[in-house]
Amino acid sequence: MSDGATPIIEGARDLLQRYDVLFCDVWGVIHDGHLALGPAADALHRFRQTGGTVILVSNAPVPNHQVARMLDERRLPRDAWDAIVSSGDIALRHIEENNLRNLFPIGPQDRDAALFEKAGSLASKLECAGGILCSGLNDDIQETAEDYRELLSQALDHGLPFVCANPDLVVDVGGKLYLCAGALGDLYQDLGGEVFWAGKPYKNAYMTALTKAETLRGASVDRSRLLVIGDSVRTDLTGAKTFGIDALFIANGIHREEAVVDGAICHIRLAGILHSDAPPAVAAMHYLAW
Repeated sequence: MSDGATPIIEGARDLLQRYDVLFCDVWGVIHDGHLALGPAADALHRFRQTGGTVILVSNAPVPNHQVARMLDERRLPRDAWDAIVSSGDIALRHIEENNLRNLFPIGPQDRDAALFEKAGSLASKLECAGGILCSGLNDDIQETAEDYRELLSQALDHGLPFVCANPDLVVDVGGKLYLCAGALGDLYQDLGGEVFWAGKPYKNAYMTALTKAETLRGASVDRSRLLVIGDSVRTDLTGAKTFGIDALFIANGIHREEAVVDGAICHIRLAGILHSDAPPAVAAMHYLAW
């Protein structure tokens, strides 16, 4: 079935046969914040059985080994993916390449300890910092981005670069939305600050993923044989368009309230999301399934 613009499909098998490599989003596509989604895991496994390569591309602000551990906890089988690209690793590479030191941390120190520990010594005071490393809000339940306006204004006065280790604005955890580091990055940029965005929709995410895929396959991969699978227009679909590759839109993720009615994609609502000015998708699915 189709809404007149973007085809709506129930199974991805025929579509996936057109590609060699999948750049698959994690949160909202293969797990819901609590548990892995069985049909999605099965689809990725079957794609790999046909000779395809699956690179999970996540805006998680932690190293990829931490993402793998999280997926294990959510019971995603290891046979569903080949490699992981995380925003946390991209941020750490940027920090190393630009010799950034003594960064002031913003984000949950316990949850994102793997990121902050790898970033080296951290500044306890903003005035002593060489930059800001942000993985999220310190308290994403009680705080909003506005709670950081004064701090970020002070950082701007010191000319501090801001490394955003998760460009997402919000994340869906079991149906509830929480603010992410991207909300603070947006505010700092609006104030006039310098922001490095590590991850989707920026090219650094998919270039890193392409390098991993070509290493695993032992050959170059034409971009016409790459497919992004994601649930976010702002990150996944925009990133695919910027990188010049196709995208499959999963409606039962961050846009669920906008796109899904009574357990199915609403054609009219989908057309409102994937309108003519939005980044395109070759197809849309309620959820990823073979």
